Amino acid sequence: MPALPLPQADSGDSRTGLTIRAALFLGFGVTLALWLAAGYRLAQRFSDVESAAAAVNARYLRAQELLRDVDTQVRLGSVLLRDAMLAPDSTTVEVDRSRLEGICAAAQADLRQYVPVVGSSGERDGLTRLQREVESYRMATLAVLRANDLSPASARAILEQRVVPQREMALRTSTRVQALNREAFVAQTLSTAQVYRAAQRAGWQQLGAALAANLAIGIWAGVYAGRLETRLRKQRARDLQLTSDLHRLSAKIVSAQEDERRMIARELHDEVGQTLAAIRVELAFAQRPQADASAIASRIEDVRMITEGALHTIRDLSHLLHPAVLDDLGLVPALESLASGFGARHGVAVELRHEHMETRLEPDLETAIYRIVQEALNNVSKHAHAQTCLISIARDPDAVRVVIDDDGVGFAAEPGGDAARQGLGLIGIRERAALLGGSLSVVTATGRGTRLVIELPRGRR
Repeated sequence: MPALPLPQADSGDSRTGLTIRAALFLGFGVTLALWLAAGYRLAQRFSDVESAAAAVNARYLRAQELLRDVDTQVRLGSVLLRDAMLAPDSTTVEVDRSRLEGICAAAQADLRQYVPVVGSSGERDGLTRLQREVESYRMATLAVLRANDLSPASARAILEQRVVPQREMALRTSTRVQALNREAFVAQTLSTAQVYRAAQRAGWQQLGAALAANLAIGIWAGVYAGRLETRLRKQRARDLQLTSDLHRLSAKIVSAQEDERRMIARELHDEVGQTLAAIRVELAFAQRPQADASAIASRIEDVRMITEGALHTIRDLSHLLHPAVLDDLGLVPALESLASGFGARHGVAVELRHEHMETRLEPDLETAIYRIVQEALNNVSKHAHAQTCLISIARDPDAVRVVIDDDGVGFAAEPGGDAARQGLGLIGIRERAALLGGSLSVVTATGRGTRLVIELPRGRR
């Protein structure tokens, strides 16, 4: 006997879903990505805030240093001018003028290097005014030095009337700019603190969102793993049921083979053997010398009739093993012959309907359908106690649909079980359909008959 292929379990779950390991890896991967993204964004935010604060702090310190240098230069120039005016010396006038020019140039150079702390309009206006005041102070000091023939009293008066007010104005402007810088620096520090707090809040919100997402992913992974475990348990139960069905079907096949061999042996012994023995007796009688012509003719007629009976017996055995009409004429004539013979033997009205069956199917498909119908009719005769049976066959470009209805007693499916697995005949039908990539569904109830629906694909086996 050829090896029987194992029944194929339903693998839809394994094809459409992730494995437990893949689900867990996916969950942990997304979790890690969320944490890394949240941490990176928070670190980047803090880094940006710290860079901005450091830049503002550096500009403030530099600005204050430059303004202090300007104050120092202005005060130093005032001291130099006072000394020159109180102790005039014509030989040192040019030196004093050169020194004052250098002091004022240094103050202007410091102001040119000045960078506003935050770039406000008040700070820029104050810087421009301070540059004008320093320039005015320079012009006033140089004008005083040019008048070298003044008396000490006149020089003191000029210092108090022109130079000192201009110096005080430059120093006040510098002080005002410094105050603006401090105010801008304090405002920027407060703004930086607010940005820090906002960044902390955003960071906590991101971390909270990541934690919530992680919790959701963990719950999803747990639920999904539970679903996969449930599927695995169901698949294991189906595998056990399929294994049990396979053992039962194998036992049935062995028993059916033995019954078939026993029946063939009995038919050959009882029918063919006795027929040949009778033919031999009749031929021996016809060969007797004392037999007359009429007796011989009668014996020959008996031999002919016995031979015809033997031919019918051999034809029935051949039809039982493999119907020749299936190969010669096709599926529909073979099923019509099967249905008529079944109805005559069992008193059941069998009707065959078919659609789009003008051309023949593939040989293996025709054989499978014939055997499925044969097994279904065998179940009807053994269990259904039906009065009528309807066989419908319809073909489309992709599949062949076979429906077998009877009005018998039906049966009740076991709770949670598959009706197609409750009888060996149905198991055989299901296995024949599965070998061709098809399926079997059973609709039945106690007292309401049974419907078998077989779907067999074409060209995909």
